[in-house]
Amino acid sequence: MLLELNRIIIFSLFAFFMALGAYPFFIALLRDFKMGKSIREDSVTGSKAEIFQKLHSHKAWTPTMGGGLFLIIMAIMMGVAFVLQYFDIINNSLVTRQETYILLFAFFGMGAIGIVDDRLNIKGFWRAKGMGAKVKLISMFAFAGFVSYRFFVRLGISTINFWPIAGVIDIGRFYPVLTFFMTLAIVNAINITDWLDWLAGGLMIIVLGVFAVMTFIYNRYIATTLIGIILAILMAFLWFNIAPAQIFMGDSGALGLGGLLATLVYLLNIKVWIVIPFMVLFLIFWAELSSSFLQILRKKVFHRKLFPIAPLHHLFEYKGNSETNIVMRMRLIQWILAALTLILLLYQINIH
Repeated sequence: MLLELNRIIIFSLFAFFMALGAYPFFIALLRDFKMGKSIREDSVTGSKAEIFQKLHSHKAWTPTMGGGLFLIIMAIMMGVAFVLQYFDIINNSLVTRQETYILLFAFFGMGAIGIVDDRLNIKGFWRAKGMGAKVKLISMFAFAGFVSYRFFVRLGISTINFWPIAGVIDIGRFYPVLTFFMTLAIVNAINITDWLDWLAGGLMIIVLGVFAVMTFIYNRYIATTLIGIILAILMAFLWFNIAPAQIFMGDSGALGLGGLLATLVYLLNIKVWIVIPFMVLFLIFWAELSSSFLQILRKKVFHRKLFPIAPLHHLFEYKGNSETNIVMRMRLIQWILAALTLILLLYQINIH
């Protein structure tokens, strides 16, 4: 176990310093290619996003697609691990069927969708800003469908443990339906939360930290190494994302992290009673997603807004809270949620 922990730390530190050194050049490259974020003019419901423009007009043209470097660094780390395994320095690379195939597919698959959307979201590159809601949704549907198929058909998983509310329940063919919608919810929740400097990235460090602890406890060391690398890259990214941000994560980062997190939940569900604890851990993201969903639903059905602006972090801004205060308070809440989640998860280990 000590040897595995050393490897996790070494890989994570290597990824951190690599990303920390690469981001200044990556930011300069994005600026040279005019890869700046355009401030949206219309909301999802089609109305003018006047409040949003007023709150965030100062962020226009800040380089986006920071998540693209997540994918590049991870690919390099996979190559490093392969070389080390080839020369018998380590026993396993980062690519294993039992632990990381589906995680890496999710990370790179959703990240690729995000890169395309980020690129098309650059003002003036395309007639429509972004890849379009329908095309983006179809891409996400295809991804979520494959993940559900993988766990249900290829791995034969159809049970979910709802402890402490209920025990193990075999939901049969409803399993791929549930995981399909849950994947979409997780991915979109992270994407929606990513608009304040250091918000989504800072919260995801805490969330993924909990998963790193649990995968390590359950001897999923390669998966833990993968998570450690992502955490290290995120920490390097946040160095440049602290307000005022020099770079945004963009869809390439938010969607990639969402895909990774969703598949981590399903992977741990095989051994750990993770579903209800995860609902607690992800509570801030659920609140952000719900506020946006209710806003859109109210506008579509009753043609009136439920909130002046959604999601919640923008509503807090509208109410006069500073961006820094919102981010710091949400991070404090996330730490509390992480502690509660770990208590729940570690308790089930003790009773077994």
